Amino acid sequence: MSTKAVHLEIVSTLEIDSILAALDRFIARRGKPIRIYSDCGTNFVGASKKLKEFEKSYSFSSSQDNIIDHTARQSIEWSFIPPSTPHFGGIWEAGIKAAKALLHKVLGETPHTFEELSTLFSKIEAVLNSRPLVPVRSDPECIEALTPGHFLVGRPLTAPPEEDLAEEIISPLQRWRLIRQRSQHFWNRWRKEYLNFLQQRKRWNTHQQNLRVGDLAIIKDPNCPQRTWPMARVIAVDPGDDGVVRVVTIKTSSGIYKRPACKLVPLLPVNEPKDK
Repeated sequence: MSTKAVHLEIVSTLEIDSILAALDRFIARRGKPIRIYSDCGTNFVGASKKLKEFEKSYSFSSSQDNIIDHTARQSIEWSFIPPSTPHFGGIWEAGIKAAKALLHKVLGETPHTFEELSTLFSKIEAVLNSRPLVPVRSDPECIEALTPGHFLVGRPLTAPPEEDLAEEIISPLQRWRLIRQRSQHFWNRWRKEYLNFLQQRKRWNTHQQNLRVGDLAIIKDPNCPQRTWPMARVIAVDPGDDGVVRVVTIKTSSGIYKRPACKLVPLLPVNEPKDK
């Protein structure tokens, strides 16, 4: 809830056993959660009623729902949003939307095996959890951003070097190369749309905050590898006669350059809380 980290799981069916298996995989990798939030799915609503009965009796019986027994043994509290209010779950629906909309476009109608989908979802999960949130610290010499990956593994989620397959025509029989190509397509499209979303501009109608010296910004580089977000510190600004900063001098890990402000997406400074 705090870091907006995303965990994606593939299930073969919507049966209870598949849900329990997915929960076991989550706990094994991420640790046991204190509380689970979900919508009012039919299975979950029935499970919540059984859970209350179980907590009162504190006895396991074969007639009780497997989910209730499972979560009770784990001491996990299951919380539900009100019925017919999907917007109450907007914090996780937004994460699902980020992956789901592009997945339909990237996957198309080609059938995939469980293993292929599991691999692709893991790579997409890493992409979503690699997005920069705020600067790690306010030191002007630091050009590293905090990501959800820092909270999951203690460091940024990087990808090994791989062949660029985005423009190649790959036979459906070359399954591994096909999955890599699909993940690259997802990265290219999602990164472009995500940066454009962060850089929404309302021209002429409202005043926009200028880039300032010391700001940490993402460079809009269309050719960067997967899970690589080129970062830069603004070390000088060049405002025009109207006071609008359109050109800045930035410092990156490879040197000092001049760049247009429209090619930079500033991150929220660590000393300025986000407006609620």
